Amino acid sequence: MSEPSDRRQHPRLPTVLKVRVAARNEQELAERYATNLSRGGIFLRTKNPHPVGTLLHLEIQLADGTSVIQARGQVKYAAEETPSRPGGMGIQFLAMDRESRALIDRICGPSRPPAPPPRQAPPSVPPVVPRLSPEQHAPTIDRNELDLPGLRKGYEPAATGPVIGIDLGTTYSCAAYIRHGKPFVLPSREGYNTVPSLVALNARGKLVVGHPAKGQMLLNPRQTVYGSKRLVGRPFQSPVVQQSRERFLYDIVAGPDGNVAVQLGGTTFSLEEISALVLNEVRELAQNTLGQPVTRAVITVPAYYNEHQREAVRQAGRLAGLRVERILSEPTAAALAYGYGKGLTRRILVYDLGGGTFDASVLELHDSVFEVLSTGGDTFLGGVDFDTAVVDHLLARFEEKVGRPFDGDQVALQRIFDAAERARCLLSEQESTRVHVPFVTYVDGQPRDLDVQLDRATVERLCLPLVERTLDVCEDVLRQRNLTFAKIDDVILVGGMSRMPLVRRRIRERFGKDPHKGVHPDEAVALGAALLGQSLEKSEGVVLIDVLPMSIQIGRPGGGCTPVIERNVALPVTRTFKLSTTRDFQTSFEIHVFQGESPQAQVNEYLGTLSVTGLPLGPRGSVQAAVTFSLSHECLLQVTAKELSTGRVFETTMSTRHTPEEVRAQLGAAPAAAAAGARQVAGMFASDGAAAGVAPPESSIARVLRRWFRART
Repeated sequence: MSEPSDRRQHPRLPTVLKVRVAARNEQELAERYATNLSRGGIFLRTKNPHPVGTLLHLEIQLADGTSVIQARGQVKYAAEETPSRPGGMGIQFLAMDRESRALIDRICGPSRPPAPPPRQAPPSVPPVVPRLSPEQHAPTIDRNELDLPGLRKGYEPAATGPVIGIDLGTTYSCAAYIRHGKPFVLPSREGYNTVPSLVALNARGKLVVGHPAKGQMLLNPRQTVYGSKRLVGRPFQSPVVQQSRERFLYDIVAGPDGNVAVQLGGTTFSLEEISALVLNEVRELAQNTLGQPVTRAVITVPAYYNEHQREAVRQAGRLAGLRVERILSEPTAAALAYGYGKGLTRRILVYDLGGGTFDASVLELHDSVFEVLSTGGDTFLGGVDFDTAVVDHLLARFEEKVGRPFDGDQVALQRIFDAAERARCLLSEQESTRVHVPFVTYVDGQPRDLDVQLDRATVERLCLPLVERTLDVCEDVLRQRNLTFAKIDDVILVGGMSRMPLVRRRIRERFGKDPHKGVHPDEAVALGAALLGQSLEKSEGVVLIDVLPMSIQIGRPGGGCTPVIERNVALPVTRTFKLSTTRDFQTSFEIHVFQGESPQAQVNEYLGTLSVTGLPLGPRGSVQAAVTFSLSHECLLQVTAKELSTGRVFETTMSTRHTPEEVRAQLGAAPAAAAAGARQVAGMFASDGAAAGVAPPESSIARVLRRWFRART
């Protein structure tokens, strides 16, 4: 009897696997599937994965059948579908054609290391995973190519045409317009109701905005500006900015005016220009939808923005070719969306938890009169911080599993952030999900995945301290007007993070009232801004009475502060005080102006230095000047000074030419005050909800970001 033939002695033929994806072009392929793709392999979701070791001839096609990737590979990981997790398989690339490799290089960037050759013994020393490509390898851009209408010589926005409402958000922006008396949201070019507030420099050296920039963020976060709303209008040397530099992947630098700027492709852009690019994208969308030029807008800002930040947004609007008819606080805009034209008489609390900031405002509505009673907030508390808490948990679990801290590159970390955000959103609708990010780093020469089963209870435990911080702000806002929650008729939830079941449950538990569900959390602010824009065209429109969110103070010797205009005073408001010369033949005054509630100058936000020059000569105390601080209904500050004996009005300028450290030195602030300011800033970034004033323990993600920051500086 003859021996049976052994088929395995012949070469094993690879299995042909064709995958058609729901992407129309390479850009959509990058946006949708970059998290599952690396230079070393790809992870595919499938109910019926092939066994580990299966050789494959893989072909990936676009929606129209165009082949974009052809490669030989081998299944290195496989998981059957279960009720609690989807099935899938990880495929290691063994070989591919030149065109496929070039596409993967464009999607993954040159920083991703190739996988080790198959069946190669691990090296004795683990390979170092390269960081993101150095600046010299990034494409360059000429700022003269910056296409913003406001940069053109002699350009002035027209005062005619429709007024649109724009919610300029930290993570997403939304715009609305009025047609036939009803507000509508403007769709993006991709058909979404929001536009990502992102600006990126792509591989061809062009600036892209919105959804294309969001795809770029996964590929090269070093050349993608995100979250700039938190820093716009702030001095570069402020403690807030210096702390932030270690927590953003792109380069934050000092601009020519001393304010924060960013560097893309070796070129410096102010944050006003970055915001203007987002606003310009929205303006063009509006023109495409309405079929006519759009040059007028009402733009919203967080209620807790200081005067400099509001002015910076107005400047961004002008650069984008917009005549900014009004700067409007976001909670007030949401209140308009809730009650405009309904003839209501109610007292409401607006809870606005967005991607990067939190605001709370109490308003009284009397028909067409919307009066803000009290407002408060935190410009460093939002969805980004919730995602950071989840990512820190995922990295801790990864470290437990592999026995060493995460040491991947910035692209891998961004993929983890993206997966964490998706998981957090998904857990608002279901109890558990699997977070699987393939090939995030190498350990002992082998690619390792991040694979964690995450449930809603865990995410709520991680995020609870952040939610409690928002509720503490709400209680403070009520306390400012001697109100209790029992005296609030409705709680209006605004912002994407307000969808989280934990937020709604804690509001109900802590205050005994279910939130109102009558406004769209993502669109309410833009719709309210559009309604105000329409009202501005009417002779009998809506009446808005806003308040000052933070006190205006002046610094005094020793490092203290004296309030000039108190928090929550109704706007507009004017206050005047007298100054006398303190030495013989003094010809000028310098007054350091701050915004905040602390009695210590160093803890407050430095707005600038007021210079009064040209005083007449005279003995000490004989020359007096009246200095007037005026705040408009938009909370924009103007300062004038007049010499009392002659009535002469003097030249006054507000500048930030001094750094906060120089101001502290001039005022003679104690070192303890500076340390308190630094601790407060550290508390703003505490993912574990540590109170301001207490420096939190450094998290896993903070250590990773700090290491990268030190490496590039």
